[in-house]
Amino acid sequence: MRIPERTPLIPNGFEYGKVLEELIVLGRFMEFMEIGDQKYYYYDKWKYRAQEWGIDPHKLWGAVKVNRKISNNTLTISSVTGFTFSVGSPSFVQKYLHEFDLNLGGSLQGDAIIPSEDRDRYLISSLMEEAIASSQLEGAATTRRVAKEMLENNRRPKNASEQMILNNYEAMKWIVSNKDTPITIETIKQLHSILTKSTLSEAEEEGTFRKDDDVKVVDVQTGRPVYTPPKASDLDQLMKEFCDFTNDHMKLRFFLHPITKGIILHFLIGYIHPFVDGNGRTARTIFYWYLLKHGYWLIEFMSVSRIILNSKAQYSRAYLYTEQDDNDLTYFVNYNLRCTYLALEDLKRYIRRKSAEKQNAMTMLRNTRFNDRQIILLQEVIQDSTIYFNVRQVQNRFGISNQTARNDLNGLVNEGVFEERRSGNKSQYLPIKGFLKKITG
Repeated sequence: MRIPERTPLIPNGFEYGKVLEELIVLGRFMEFMEIGDQKYYYYDKWKYRAQEWGIDPHKLWGAVKVNRKISNNTLTISSVTGFTFSVGSPSFVQKYLHEFDLNLGGSLQGDAIIPSEDRDRYLISSLMEEAIASSQLEGAATTRRVAKEMLENNRRPKNASEQMILNNYEAMKWIVSNKDTPITIETIKQLHSILTKSTLSEAEEEGTFRKDDDVKVVDVQTGRPVYTPPKASDLDQLMKEFCDFTNDHMKLRFFLHPITKGIILHFLIGYIHPFVDGNGRTARTIFYWYLLKHGYWLIEFMSVSRIILNSKAQYSRAYLYTEQDDNDLTYFVNYNLRCTYLALEDLKRYIRRKSAEKQNAMTMLRNTRFNDRQIILLQEVIQDSTIYFNVRQVQNRFGISNQTARNDLNGLVNEGVFEERRSGNKSQYLPIKGFLKKITG
């Protein structure tokens, strides 16, 4: 990833009013104001605009900075140097937040997106997807298909990558079960220990703050350091103040939307870097945890990390833009709001597709004795006749008891569409040859 150039200092003798007058003369004033409200460009893009418009880029950047200083709010997390930030709420941020308020919380819109009878199944699938993507962001080297097979079958991890994915899955299940548990130093350490179990070089580093300053955030492609975290001696104070901010014990002079705040918590864990490793996974999990605590329940059905995984360079730049432009969090907020929006759209498309598939299968099988779960299994083998199932896999996928899963599979055997084969001490259930003709008559 190309490291963005640092923002320039405002030139001596800079006069805001004269720059605005120059923009008016050039016929660019309204465009300048609209870009400031509808986009949130870093200096590099403003520099190209300045060249296009025929204006000194440092002067144009000075006008941008004055506008942001007027409209943005100041957020001081700690007295430790480097922990005063700014955050803005331009129109595009408000639009995203309005969309999420309509869709991610409450019950009316949520019920419209996810049919209530399918929630358990979709929840299990989404938690798996988030666990896999978040781990792959941190370097887990395995395919989504292999990872999902491991989780569905409760198979033991074969390597560190699979262990990381299993840990992420257990952590996501933990926050769903503990969404009302306070976010404290102790629970953050507990969450980190779940996320890093058996994946760190030293087991005692699981759930423990780093004890030295031998840590730097580097560009994975070049190995070049891009950020040096705070000293280890400041971590106890910083994490206490992080928790004070998280739990509204820190009085703010302005309203901070809960989703914006959740994104800032995500940033802060990466910025503080309290652990030797696993900070990114912890940060993204805390984002989910915080939103669940504030009633945005639909977030647990969305994989934001899958969107981030497809735009890793932009994710890194969002951090760097904030750090290199006077700790302006709006860059990081903007990027994560867009990722959350895309994750919501992905979920809507996925639900529409699955609902259509379910309806097609139900139509084809409406005169049979198969239940909804059996119909879904039949639909999968219709699409891929080489796959097979076992009891534990069906139990985990649908969130049902072991006996219910066994009854579903044996029922398909009794109907003559599946056969049971032994593999060691386990049974595998797979479609018989010509099963489709048997179903359709």
